[in-house]
Amino acid sequence: MTPADALPRVVHRVALVGAGIGASLSPALHEREAAALGLDYRYTLLDLDLLPAGWTLREASGTTGFNVTHPVKQTVLDQLDDLSPQARDLGAVNTVTVSGGRLTGHNTDHSGFLAGLRHGLPGAQLGRVLVVGAGGAGSAVAYALATAGTRVDVVDADPGRAVGLAERLTAALPGSRVTGGPAARAAEVAPVVDGIVNATPIGMTGHPGMPFDPALLAARHWVADVVYRPLETTLVVTARARGCRVLDGGAMLVAQAADSIALLTGSAPDPDRMRRHLAALVDGTGGGR
Repeated sequence: MTPADALPRVVHRVALVGAGIGASLSPALHEREAAALGLDYRYTLLDLDLLPAGWTLREASGTTGFNVTHPVKQTVLDQLDDLSPQARDLGAVNTVTVSGGRLTGHNTDHSGFLAGLRHGLPGAQLGRVLVVGAGGAGSAVAYALATAGTRVDVVDADPGRAVGLAERLTAALPGSRVTGGPAARAAEVAPVVDGIVNATPIGMTGHPGMPFDPALLAARHWVADVVYRPLETTLVVTARARGCRVLDGGAMLVAQAADSIALLTGSAPDPDRMRRHLAALVDGTGGGR
């Protein structure tokens, strides 16, 4: 019998695919946790702004898995061979596993958002929530909330996309209450919801501003942002100043990353340790890339 320490060491080569991702904290966050787990794990960036037009995942030779971010969580679907049931319901992926040449799409954003919300805002009321944005992140957030029994109102600058998401989730989750509409509907819905989630890129580095009129915020709301570059978005700062309980995008980042590492490696990451990793990276003491 071959001694365990003589077995070939599994090598994990993972890449983040997206546009404008040079400032991403994911490489350092993943690699620090992988090192703590004793894994041979290298995490690199594949920025679509720097790659030839028409580039596909299959051109990344030697990569054993991917994370996928804005703006390709939905458009990448036609490059994949299979989807997990949740990714199929959502029509969006953020993790792609590679096995035997087959690419399978998964979504850990939905589980990551809910885990981050429950950890970061314990006791937050989930009776009815407004989700601003119906793209890949909005799909995951709406799905997560709907599975928790929340009544979800999704609004988007593209009303058809919001309506399509609501119809898809209602079909996938019988008994759920998800509606979709134009961005202007936020003013109608905000007074009657418990919480508001920004699931758009607005507030991200390179996309400054607020995703909706700050006058819609009331102290009784909890407010969550999926943006984590920077953690202190204009929305987070404004909502906190108005007396709202707030959750920055780091909560979802850590929880979805932990689930993603588990999918890609079969290991069991420690979310609490990863939160400490993120805190160190944000305050500049974490090293890494």
